[in-house]
Amino acid sequence: MSTKYTIPSEWKSAVDGKCPRCRTGNMFRAPLLSFKSKKMYDTCPHCDLKFEKEPGYFYAAMYVSYAFVVAELVTACVGTYILTGNLESPWLYLSVAVAVSLILAPFNYRYSRVVLMYWMTPQFKFQERYFLKGK
Repeated sequence: MSTKYTIPSEWKSAVDGKCPRCRTGNMFRAPLLSFKSKKMYDTCPHCDLKFEKEPGYFYAAMYVSYAFVVAELVTACVGTYILTGNLESPWLYLSVAVAVSLILAPFNYRYSRVVLMYWMTPQFKFQERYFLKGK
């Protein structure tokens, strides 16, 4: 008899913050919208993948986060102009930019690391044998 199983998609696993190698274990200790710690696990609870493959590995996530922030700020400022039509007040745009940066900081922290691990690091590709481990 063969056992049937469904492998979660790469996109869904990334959005859920699952390990890129097994797509089962969580990368973060708490959900995105919680007041608990935003810390990452050192290793995957399911397949024991070490997330920080070398010292300073997550410094590269700052560049991904920077791209996120630029896109968010451009979108927020263009949206502010469309909604208000005000092009004269720098304080309006500054307050919108600061508010958007603070509100989206947890999103940027988490998903800059997810993008780095899923799509920018070839060593962390999905391996079915780790998905099946313990099943």
